[in-house]
Amino acid sequence: MSIIEKFDGKTVLIWGYGIEGKSTEKFLKNFCNASKIDIFEGKADKLEADKYDLIVKSPGIPGDYPDEKFTSQTELFLEEFRERTIGITGTKGKSTTTSMLYKVLSNMITNRVVLVGNIGIPCLDYYEEMSSDSQAIAVMEMSCHQLNNVKVSPHFAVFLNLYEEHLDYYGTFEKYMKAKNNIAKFQIPGDKVFVGESVPRLDTRGLEYRIPEFEERKYDLKILGQHNQWNAEFVKKVCVSALKLNEDDVISEIEKFEGLPHRLEFIGNVDGIDYYDDSISTIPLACINACKSIPNIKIAIIGGMDRGIGYEELIDYIKKEPDIIFLCAYATGERIYEEANRPFNCKLVKDIDEALEVVLKYAEPGDAVVLSPAAASYGYFKNFAERGEYFKQRILESAK
Repeated sequence: MSIIEKFDGKTVLIWGYGIEGKSTEKFLKNFCNASKIDIFEGKADKLEADKYDLIVKSPGIPGDYPDEKFTSQTELFLEEFRERTIGITGTKGKSTTTSMLYKVLSNMITNRVVLVGNIGIPCLDYYEEMSSDSQAIAVMEMSCHQLNNVKVSPHFAVFLNLYEEHLDYYGTFEKYMKAKNNIAKFQIPGDKVFVGESVPRLDTRGLEYRIPEFEERKYDLKILGQHNQWNAEFVKKVCVSALKLNEDDVISEIEKFEGLPHRLEFIGNVDGIDYYDDSISTIPLACINACKSIPNIKIAIIGGMDRGIGYEELIDYIKKEPDIIFLCAYATGERIYEEANRPFNCKLVKDIDEALEVVLKYAEPGDAVVLSPAAASYGYFKNFAERGEYFKQRILESAK
């Protein structure tokens, strides 16, 4: 049954009216013949589910909804197009890997390739392109929220890594893992999933390829970081092992990729100091990777919203790197400072503005400064992108 047929004559509730909710409303009005379309932005205890045949839930709404009347854009898209979808998930690296794969495929194959999902483009926005072109391929970034409750998996899946994240949403690491696992749980024989070493054994009937981590530099990338070398390895494996493309040509295209904003993005050199924006960093390992990736690192600005994740790994790294100064801001910055027993290479600051004032006291020409918070932005900024843009704006203003 197509998506359009599924909604024919049905009463439909769109639960959540953000980017996906608005996209769903547009899709239903343009393509479907639903008998009724309502919008609801309230909480679960106010939801009148019995009044509707189908409820399209936005990914930001927490909770498990096994009733078949509950669905989502992700599930609807996969029900119709899973055979032509490459899904990518993981705690970190999703957007870079998705974008890199999209660029490589766009430059190498004659099929139409669309970029959708958590990267900011609701998948049903490309319904017409996918349904009118039977050869079109979707490269789809899939967050844990989008994967939660789905009962369909993509034909080709990538599961990069798994670390503590979103515990404020799921409560436990096990529930977070369960949501992520849906990218492969409903695969069938003939499907393939490419999995990183940090991911526990998956529940899947697809063919599983384990991608080992490696220390040496394998690709001549335009983007910094050993973690991006691993992201590139996933892209190569998907292109060569799943899509049967020429390996040398794939590597050539990978090495042309120039990266995404807020992911170890070089802002510029001001008064001899290099500044990098790594605002996408929301977990400890991301901050550690950023510091390891910048050869002349002197100062890291850390801290943000406290979601209850553990910072032991980052604290251990701070203690082992006395030459790096960590400017600890906001709730998690203060927490890290205290849990690390106020080490001499940590300085408490109120926010990014104060951090940049302190930078001028310690950084010298030839040094590098990175914003790599290891924490979410909520409560201080709308999202990681706004945080990164604010940081960049302050740096560029100081250069004038």
